[in-house]
Amino acid sequence: MAKRTVIPFGPQHPVLPEPIHLDLVIEDETVVEAIPSIGFIHRGLEKLVEKNEWPEMVYVIERVCGICSFGHGWGYCKSVEGNLGVTVPLRAEYLRTIWHELGRIHSHLLWLGLLADAFGFESLFMHSWRLREKVLDMFEETTGGRVIFSVCKVGGVRKDVSDEKLAEISAELNGMIPELKELTDVFIEDMSVKNRLTGVGVLSKEEVTELCAVGPVARASGVASDVRLDGHGAYAELGFEPCVEQDGDSMARCKVRIKELFQSIELIEKAAKSIPEGDIDVKVKGNPSGEFVGRMEQPRGEAYYYSKGNGSKFLERIRVRTPTNANIPALVKMLQGCDLADVPVLVLTIDPCISCTER
Repeated sequence: MAKRTVIPFGPQHPVLPEPIHLDLVIEDETVVEAIPSIGFIHRGLEKLVEKNEWPEMVYVIERVCGICSFGHGWGYCKSVEGNLGVTVPLRAEYLRTIWHELGRIHSHLLWLGLLADAFGFESLFMHSWRLREKVLDMFEETTGGRVIFSVCKVGGVRKDVSDEKLAEISAELNGMIPELKELTDVFIEDMSVKNRLTGVGVLSKEEVTELCAVGPVARASGVASDVRLDGHGAYAELGFEPCVEQDGDSMARCKVRIKELFQSIELIEKAAKSIPEGDIDVKVKGNPSGEFVGRMEQPRGEAYYYSKGNGSKFLERIRVRTPTNANIPALVKMLQGCDLADVPVLVLTIDPCISCTER
């Protein structure tokens, strides 16, 4: 039997932007077992409900993650709206959907850049983030922010966007398509990228189902699971279908996210053309009582937002479960049997956000 060695990986690592620690048990250059450890940056956000009134908590929940901050704000509002029995105006739902899909585009472009950086393709990293800047400009024009937006509130949204501006954003996104196609073709066709991703970290459909993986990790293994299928927001009117691949390897996870880039542009274009006139919010009366769970499809996968009210202006409990938490068991599985050199790339293929996970 070959000698086994335990190598600590993280929480600080040149390739890893997230503070996750892995004890890697290796034989020669092969990983036999990976033991994850998190908890280095616990921030206690869920405790803050005891001293922040429930309308103000949306600003706190947005800070669960700076990359998918709008989706977190929407998920919180969705949970409290369910608690209060509030029906949000349709125009507000369309605006929420547009901002959420813009967030998906910028998140996936950020991820593509980090993946390129992980295997040393620096020019590909720069081009991915250059295109992402254009999306952040669209956020700034419509919300005033580039990271935290503060436009989602219980009962609707705080700002309207004119139909002319929505048409302009749609045109800008369509103008990005040739550059996006050129960029993503490198990820799919370049031999150096193929060598690092194809056949690496394979997860079968059965393994993904058993380990309860979510988001692109699940869809890359043939599991068509996506919260947007429930038709919340404007998704029912936009004719949404999830992007699915069958191979279950790192390349399949990359392809799913690339497909979602173009799908999000299409969804935004449809929403901009069909957005109805009307109010962007409703007046909310009373305080939440009882329990409700809101679910969102974040760029990384399914997220849960549980709220418990007691009739006062302070919620009794908030619980957020982010997709990284659900995908860590799948990561541990895909690391078993991989080469030591592939560990950073495999960690990145679940698009980890440990800051999200440790609230």
